[in-house]
Formats: sequence, C-alpha cells, structure tokens
Amino acid sequence: MGGRRGLPKPYASLRSTAGALRFHHGDALDLLGQLPAGSIDVIVTSPPYNLGVRYRSYRDTLPPARYLDWTDEWIAAAARVLAPGGSLFLNVGSTPTRPWTALDIVQAARRHFELQNVIHWVKSIAIDRDAAGAAAGLERDLAVGHYKPINSERFLNDCQEFVFHLTPEARTPLDRRAIGVPYQDPSNIARWQAGGGGRRCRGNTWFIPYETIQSRDRERPHPATFPPKLPEWCIRLHGLDRVRRVMDPFVGLGATPVACAQLGVGCTGVEMDRDYLDEAVARTRAALRKRSGSQRDGGGGFDGTPGSSGSASS
Repeated sequence: MGGRRGLPKPYASLRSTAGALRFHHGDALDLLGQLPAGSIDVIVTSPPYNLGVRYRSYRDTLPPARYLDWTDEWIAAAARVLAPGGSLFLNVGSTPTRPWTALDIVQAARRHFELQNVIHWVKSIAIDRDAAGAAAGLERDLAVGHYKPINSERFLNDCQEFVFHLTPEARTPLDRRAIGVPYQDPSNIARWQAGGGGRRCRGNTWFIPYETIQSRDRERPHPATFPPKLPEWCIRLHGLDRVRRVMDPFVGLGATPVACAQLGVGCTGVEMDRDYLDEAVARTRAALRKRSGSQRDGGGGFDGTPGSSGSASS
C-alpha cells in the first residue's frame, strides 16, 4: 500500500529555517507511492509532454495510449498524497502539430481531480501602443518576452502554455491578492469592496518571461523548464500561510525548490536524471544562500550522499 514503507534517503537535502528541501533521484511514481496520504499541500510540476523532447535520460516518445496510461498513474498517485484542501498546478504545453496534447493530459486528470482554474502562462506578448492607451505611457508598440519562432504558413508562434489548477473538489480557497496587481484607476479601490489594500486579482493570464541567457547549454541545459517565478506565484496564490510542504515529482533544474527556498517553505523533488538533479540542488542551494545572506544562516546543510535511485516507469 502507498505510504506504508519508510521513505528512501534523499539524494540530497538542504536545510532552511522553515523546513527541509529534499531531492530524490529516481522514479516519480516510486516516491509518490511511498509518501503518506495527504502529506503534500501544493504540487507544482511540468511532466514530460510526450512531444519528442530530447531529454538526457528519457525518450519522450511513448505510444500515445501508453503515455496517457502513465499520466493517469502519476496523477492518481498525486491525488493520494495531496492534502484535502491542496492544489496541483499542472503546467503542460503542446506544439502546432500536436495541439491536443495539453487537453488530453488534463482530461486524464478528470478521474482524480476537479479543474478549479485554467491559467495561461504567457511567455511573450506584443502590445499595441494605441490599444494600451495613453495612461500606459508607451512611445511605440511593445514586444516583450522570449519564444521559439515557427517558420510556417499555417501556424502561429506559440507564446503561451497552460497551467491547470486542479483540486479535490474545486472548493480550495485562494489568496488572490497575494499575486495581485494595483488598480490602474484609484477610484476603483473605493468602488469595489473587494479592492482591499489597493490591489485586485491578477486574473488567469500570467506574463512570466524567461530570463535572457547567453548559452542555453550552460544556463538552461534542460529542454523544458519553467522560471522559478511560475511556481512562486502558484504557491502564493494557494496561500503561503497554509503551505507546509510543496512537491515537484518532475523537478528538472529545480525551479520549484528554488521558489520554495525563496519563500521559506519545505519541498520534496524527484528527478530521474542525475545531472539535472545536481543542477537543481546547486540552484536551490544558491537561492538559500541569497535569501539568508550568509552561508551559515539557512543556506548550509548540504548532504550529497546518494539515496534512492531507479529507472523511470515513464
């Protein structure tokens, strides 16, 4: 039975004043099966999309039926470990030639979760000066963010991905103003009773661009990652005061544990590729040091002893 066995020793563990950040090397399904039921408050993750992405240790080319079976398996396992009032933020994308992928994945979740919110992660956007209005202060049309250009007469450049907010009953309360934005017109603060603190709900379109990099191989060696700000906003939206432990079963380069280090919450991450996992540990350790301001205060405590490992069932 899931959760009955003792957890394997982490591959690495980083200590902070708010809780441990643990990294496991191996199969996400294996660890999900060993975690206690209801022990995770928030899951933020981006699984392989089965779009032929070139990972180091995994071929992203399963037969479609097998991929959806595997998706059902890990989402069922995630539902078991999630707390009754928890949130799963599932980032999935697609390609112009496989436009149904993201929808197929979220359909697989319907047996285990309710879809509470659909968030659009906007990676690049073009804003017309005239449409923005004079108050925006734009001198010209503005294009910001990064995207992969598509050379096609049929398809548009793909500048967004989905973040599906899944919960047990679609009744999980959220701290909407934790990632809110100021009212553009101060008169609306008094006009809307919900305008406490001069901020309003950001809505479900989140513009979070990638940072500009000089070398993808060196600075972003994983082929499919999201910026740490994405899991940070997810965790804040859920309600930081209700988060004890976050999980990312496909941790990649560690954006989720980096966000947890910045926010001061505990995290459990799983990754089958040792090189990616080492990079995730290094980035999280750097985030802890930056937050604490010193190596001794909240940023130390690195245990790089190998723990559990295993082959991916995906």
